[in-house]
Amino acid sequence: MEKARTDTFLITGGSGYFGYRLACSLHKKGAKIILFDTIPPRQETPEDIVFVQGDIRDYAQVEKAIPGVNCVFHIASYGMSGREQLNRQLIEAVNVQGTQNILKACTEHGVSRLVYTSTFNVVFGGQVIENGDESLPYLPLHLHPDHYSRTKSLAEMAVLKASGTPLNGGSGVLKTCALRPAGIYGPGEQRHLPRIVGYIEKGIFRFVYGKSTSLVEFVHVDNLVLAHELAAVALTSERQHCSAGQAYFISDGRPVNNFEFFRPLVEGLGYPFPKLRLPISLIYFFAFVTEIIHHLIGPFYNFQPLLTRTEVYKTGVTHYFNMTKAKAELGYEPQEHSLDEVVQWFRSRGHGKKTRNSFLCRFLLHILFATAFVAVALSFLPIVGI
Repeated sequence: MEKARTDTFLITGGSGYFGYRLACSLHKKGAKIILFDTIPPRQETPEDIVFVQGDIRDYAQVEKAIPGVNCVFHIASYGMSGREQLNRQLIEAVNVQGTQNILKACTEHGVSRLVYTSTFNVVFGGQVIENGDESLPYLPLHLHPDHYSRTKSLAEMAVLKASGTPLNGGSGVLKTCALRPAGIYGPGEQRHLPRIVGYIEKGIFRFVYGKSTSLVEFVHVDNLVLAHELAAVALTSERQHCSAGQAYFISDGRPVNNFEFFRPLVEGLGYPFPKLRLPISLIYFFAFVTEIIHHLIGPFYNFQPLLTRTEVYKTGVTHYFNMTKAKAELGYEPQEHSLDEVVQWFRSRGHGKKTRNSFLCRFLLHILFATAFVAVALSFLPIVGI
């Protein structure tokens, strides 16, 4: 990546797991890096990587960080999983208004390139998708089961529509593209994997759900870093701006059953893999009831739901995509990775076989089966016409 040696990159959400990994990779190639986030990075950061504390919801703060930047990686978002998915107001402010602020700052300050980190969810809402590609239309906004997916769709549409917008001062036009990654994994990932390991260690992970043949996808953090670097280069004149206005699905390219993907992690930490398989309709109903309860008591007790409806769909319903377009236009070739390094990362931090919190496990299982009973009972109620 010769281009990276003279470029200055602004990375929104740069203190997060993926943003920081992207920053370090670009820094090693000689690029100048500005991390923009609400909190500093947890990891030790090279002295010449600049951290700017700010919030993308505040345009004035965005504007202070952007002068002199050649390319923006817009990674910052909110509401991807867990209880965050239920905070509609904050999701809207960060994902939609925040993205508008980034686009405005780029055009007003002459930033010619923007790579947006999107999601599979812009086309997926619980329907089966096998080997889908970028010709799939956006899922109609009212069909999204969660506000995060809806707002990410709105943000991606705005980013791609902005490609070709004239820059202030007559210095060219803004070139944009969007990458739609699968679920991210890798050693040190802090959003999903600790939550999963917590469920395993607390004895909650006693069942799987959905069909054993259902397939989903994941992307290793290093493959996602590679895709972003390639996308930024593909927006340059040296590559004839070939990625401008385009969206790309990004994954490891290996569809797998969600629970089988995590088997090495479960067994690597010394726990038995569950044998009980439950129907996805039951788990979805359980998640629905949990969300209602959270809506009612969330203002007083913001508990972490075991699963949300979107998480049930994303883990239990087949949806995977081919990457012909990313390979042809970006030159993306994902490297093969496994969960071995993830297992070692957790074991090195004291995680492993422990038997505890059996009461919590029994309590949650009782709730699940009570929910099943209610669902079955409701199915026998007569349908009353209006």
